[in-house]
Amino acid sequence: MNSPISPSATNLRDLLSREIKTAELLRALIVAGPMVAAYFIARETALLNLGLVAVSLLIPALRQHFPPKVIVWHYLAILVTFAALFLAAPIKPLFAVLTALAGFLAVAGTRYGEHFRTLGNWVFIPAVYLACEVREGVSTAEALRHAGVIVASSPIALALVCAIRIYDQRRQGDAATSFGPPAAEWFLPALATAMAVFAAAALVEILNLAQGQWVMWSAASVVVGDLSTSTDKLKQRTIGAFVGVPLGFLAGIVLPQSRVGYALAVLAATLTLISFSRYILGFGLRCFFIALAASFAGGASGIAEERIVNVLIGGSFGLIAVALTEIVWLRIMRKARSPPG
Repeated sequence: MNSPISPSATNLRDLLSREIKTAELLRALIVAGPMVAAYFIARETALLNLGLVAVSLLIPALRQHFPPKVIVWHYLAILVTFAALFLAAPIKPLFAVLTALAGFLAVAGTRYGEHFRTLGNWVFIPAVYLACEVREGVSTAEALRHAGVIVASSPIALALVCAIRIYDQRRQGDAATSFGPPAAEWFLPALATAMAVFAAAALVEILNLAQGQWVMWSAASVVVGDLSTSTDKLKQRTIGAFVGVPLGFLAGIVLPQSRVGYALAVLAATLTLISFSRYILGFGLRCFFIALAASFAGGASGIAEERIVNVLIGGSFGLIAVALTEIVWLRIMRKARSPPG
């Protein structure tokens, strides 16, 4: 006779099914897991960054039902943007301008369909993150080698994501790719994103902030609509950082430094990009695993303060940019409506 399932176990199962997107998590593990295996075999740290490329390709491919040819175009856009930002990084003003342009284009695509924002985000995020990450704390020659490894190995990520989509198309049918209706207002969010990212990039370059990609990422991610929704997004990111980073740091103190632990923490942080229904939970866990990975690598000194401060700085730039564009736009509209004197 089967033993009855306790109510607490049922409640836990229901909670997990609501919070965790199991199908997406499984697919993300399939495309990012091999990168961790390659890291263990080759002992090449740059290979861990391919997990971000793979998940960045996977997210819009699943949401918008991309066929392989669209995934290839997305992949090329990531590589071109990454290459441009990486090569521009030694020239600080040029890097700030190009990063702002990338942020503008990430949002401007909504002129042709509101779901282009997802695609634009997942070009901007991996390109900016990798352009900063591969140069962090290494010589120019080593940064070039890391970038070369990422570019040369990235077709593996592309092939895995295309394979997932081909499998899904055969199993579920060939759903049409849709980017939704054109956004009624695309220019102001695009302009606000560009302003926020430019300010963040300029601050990072002037002050030589460590992990500057977090500041730029936060600046862009907060611009999600009007001032109210952008403030709510920053609030969620702040809570996630304040809770997740210290907990990850404390867990890292208890656990010994480990290459295996580092790789698994990086993988887990990457998986949080796609695996959770609620943003605040996914972001909080991402902060936790990033801090834990830093602890495993022996570089956790100051990671809690760094991550939290960078989230707040970047998010503040985003809010200021949204507020400024709204104020200026309202004044322009008032002048346009007022009768000539």
